Amino acid sequence: MTSSSRRNAFKTLLAGAGAASLPIALPAHAAASKVAHPGWGRGIEGQRKADRGDGTYVNPIIAGDHPDPTILKDGKDYYMTFSSFFSYPGIVIWHSTDLVNWAPVGPALKKPLGTIWALDLCKHNGRYFIYIPAAPDGNAWSIYAIWADRIEGPWSDPVDLKISGCIDPGHVVGEDGKRYLFVNGIRRIRLTDDGLATDGTVEQAYQPWRYPEDWVTENFAPEGPKLLRHGEYFYLITAVGGTAGPVTGHMVIAARSTSIHGPWEHCPHNPLVRTTSAHEPWWSRGHASLVEGPAGDWWMVYHGYENGYRTLGRQTLLEPMEWTADGWFRAKGGDLSKPIRKPRGGKAGPNGFALSDDFSKDRFGVQWSFHDPAPDEMTRVRFANGGLEIKGKGLMPADSTPLTCGVGDRSYEAEITLDLVGPAEGGLLLYYNPKAYVGVGFTPDTVKTYQYAEEQTWARRPQAISSVRVRITNDANVVTFRYSFDGGTTWILHGTRMEVSGIHHNVFGGFLSLKVGVYAAGKGTVRLRDFRYRAVAGQA
Repeated sequence: MTSSSRRNAFKTLLAGAGAASLPIALPAHAAASKVAHPGWGRGIEGQRKADRGDGTYVNPIIAGDHPDPTILKDGKDYYMTFSSFFSYPGIVIWHSTDLVNWAPVGPALKKPLGTIWALDLCKHNGRYFIYIPAAPDGNAWSIYAIWADRIEGPWSDPVDLKISGCIDPGHVVGEDGKRYLFVNGIRRIRLTDDGLATDGTVEQAYQPWRYPEDWVTENFAPEGPKLLRHGEYFYLITAVGGTAGPVTGHMVIAARSTSIHGPWEHCPHNPLVRTTSAHEPWWSRGHASLVEGPAGDWWMVYHGYENGYRTLGRQTLLEPMEWTADGWFRAKGGDLSKPIRKPRGGKAGPNGFALSDDFSKDRFGVQWSFHDPAPDEMTRVRFANGGLEIKGKGLMPADSTPLTCGVGDRSYEAEITLDLVGPAEGGLLLYYNPKAYVGVGFTPDTVKTYQYAEEQTWARRPQAISSVRVRITNDANVVTFRYSFDGGTTWILHGTRMEVSGIHHNVFGGFLSLKVGVYAAGKGTVRLRDFRYRAVAGQA
């Protein structure tokens, strides 16, 4: 007997002994923890937000999975976007006027290109560009470009620049007026004047500063080059030490040169940012860009994992910096768990958005995205009959291409009504990838349990089902499911609570986060209605 079979056999015995006690009727909206975190402001649906309303902020400035930030100052406006990996529509652009409050503009990319890593958003001669490293169909990496005359779009279809085997582009205009991309390595290639083709070959540009060999890092991995022209110098900001792995690995270093062609001088203050202890509030800090604030002060934007919450992915952080008398700069944020004075001169705008959705409008890209969709995935979808209908695909969550929704709170509740039309299976998940998820599923005659990315057949419960309201509560990585067959008047407590703190990149790879997901499998259709979200007090 395999270990899996032994485990299921043991659980079958437990289920037989206690099955009668599993369905527990609970009142609607059972009370959550009432202990509030003292740091963050509270936004829509109780979601945490950086702005505390007293002139200070607490990181992150954008909570949840927003890694590899690329930021553009465009007059009084700031725009930022992030790696979107397997989510489509993807590359959501965010807007701010004070560097602290951010709201989404919309997705720039709707054509699947496979997994998408660290991007670069820039503006040249009045036109916006995004340079995209992607690996369509799991093939070799290349860098693509999309462009738009307005930040809101429409954005062009991707153009393959045929820069093979490269990631992490950073755009810059040299002292010669020519356009260049710097890539991982740290290497450089010249572009044509329109920015949509190469005009040369990839060549080595800079040998990064080396940290002491006894530092605990993942690997050297020079990546994420971002460039800035300030005064007489070009400044090159680079990440080294590895993106994940040990919490002390990822870091920010800098170099400068009077020419885009070098030679480059190492910053004497390297590393500018680095996590040095697992006791710090933010781990694996790196992949930084510099940006001028509304009143002329300077800031550093980068990402990091939240201590104890790698499941949320890499989140976007903002730290003040200062220029030094010798023409260098240094970070001065100190303890990032404490409030920091907001940038001067900015005007607070909208922050975040409501995740609750009645499916009366198309919110694909900004909120909902299919995980690693096929090119024709959207043909499964239609807005009809008071909800969002998704045709079934595959047999289980792993092969059904779930619809996912990113979250940024430590603790939250989400619930939704699922109508089963025909021989369909639908359910609510916390989903990382096909090898890592938990959830509950419903067929016309059975309640199913998914844990460890597989169905726990011992926990099946017979039940006639045509419509079900299902709720997930994630309280600091401890997950509870409830479901109701009377529209939420009474709730049945699912018999298994699940702990999910280990579902993250260091275990499963992929640089993703644990998202709320809904799946539709089988040969029927699942109708989604009345999705509700709220952060819960305590760890939110």
